[in-house]
Amino acid sequence: MVRILGNQNSILNQFIAELRDINVQNDFMRFRRNLERCGEIFAYELSKELNFQSNQVQTPLGVAEINLPNETIVLATILRAGLPLHQGMLNYFDKAENGFISAYRKYSNDGTFRIQFEHISCPNIEGKTLVLIDPMLATGASMLLAYKAICERGTPAHTHIVSVIASKEGVEYMKRNLSAKNTTLWLGAVDDELTVKSYIVPGIGDAGDLAYGAKE
Repeated sequence: MVRILGNQNSILNQFIAELRDINVQNDFMRFRRNLERCGEIFAYELSKELNFQSNQVQTPLGVAEINLPNETIVLATILRAGLPLHQGMLNYFDKAENGFISAYRKYSNDGTFRIQFEHISCPNIEGKTLVLIDPMLATGASMLLAYKAICERGTPAHTHIVSVIASKEGVEYMKRNLSAKNTTLWLGAVDDELTVKSYIVPGIGDAGDLAYGAKE
């Protein structure tokens, strides 16, 4: 299942527009905050798909009945670009368990690259709700590898993949390689093109550099 939140008119579109805008991207703090705000909106929309159960809450004047989520959520993020988006979702899913994946593109001299994993820190996810977070879904290769690596720690009951910007190619790749029955893609926008170096066009550029500064 694919849900593209940017297809609906909401304040999310303003945050995405600022993430894309080269005149706003010079402000690292605002870029991080916009990713965080996107994460909060994704969390709110995603929460509507969770299972809920009735609970009683004691107030100073009586007892209130309210439905609350009853799923154990694991938020897992691909470093480093995913951290602000992760924080936004954690602001709302503040009881979630957390996982972190160190991965990057390792380029060869001919311009090709492979996904290099260095470390994964993640709790057992057996029967839990996994939310896998990365601001950009380009080819989908790193996301799929991250998913498979995390699933060595158990089989989630349902997986939600969250990206602000995706490419059509990346979306189709994930649809071909993941079970549609227990996976949902949550996207802000889907762009048409990928460059020869697998950057999304028009995209936003390098999300990690825009959030935390250029790397060597």
